[in-house]
Amino acid sequence: MRIDFVSDVACPWCAVGLNALERALERIGPDLAVELYMQPFELNPTMPPEGANAAQYLKSKYGISDEQLAVNRARIAERGAAEGFTFGVREHVWNTFDAHRVLHWAGVEGEPGMQRSLKHALLRAYHGEGRNPGAHDVLVELATQVGLPSQRAREVLERGEFADEVREAERFWQDAGIHSVPAVVIDRRHLISGGQPSAVFEQALRQIAAEHASA
Repeated sequence: MRIDFVSDVACPWCAVGLNALERALERIGPDLAVELYMQPFELNPTMPPEGANAAQYLKSKYGISDEQLAVNRARIAERGAAEGFTFGVREHVWNTFDAHRVLHWAGVEGEPGMQRSLKHALLRAYHGEGRNPGAHDVLVELATQVGLPSQRAREVLERGEFADEVREAERFWQDAGIHSVPAVVIDRRHLISGGQPSAVFEQALRQIAAEHASA
């Protein structure tokens, strides 16, 4: 089974959704062979490198009050905790295009599982620790932590490598009808939208696997 996880590092529901998906896969176990690919989506594609104050930006973008923002954040934190993800304080939001370039590189040149591990590391760094997922030093550090070569990571970032490939992938998923994330696309045929609970992912994956087996 091929699973494309379309998401953005800046998306808190993507952190919830990926953890929930991983828990579902753990419960299903090795009987279901899965290839998991991280696909790019930018929530804030015009964000400048210096970023913006997270609270101000989110209130302006979604037209919500301080109280609504607090309620939303509490809800996300509760859902994250239920799936094993701990949210910290996120005072700033940044551009994530370079993070997507490094993730693409990890999928192309890295060993199996490295892209997946890097995605988790990026989500923890931003949503758990409030670090800048677009900063080159942070990206090199996290890439190195998951086993990718640090010098090559610096080259990818400094040379602007994989920019065209990321843009092409973003257009592909947008043309396919993906306009919100996370979006979990199974075998390019089935879509599960949003940061669903792990039980929902598990039920859907088992049902699709059973349909494939009977076919």
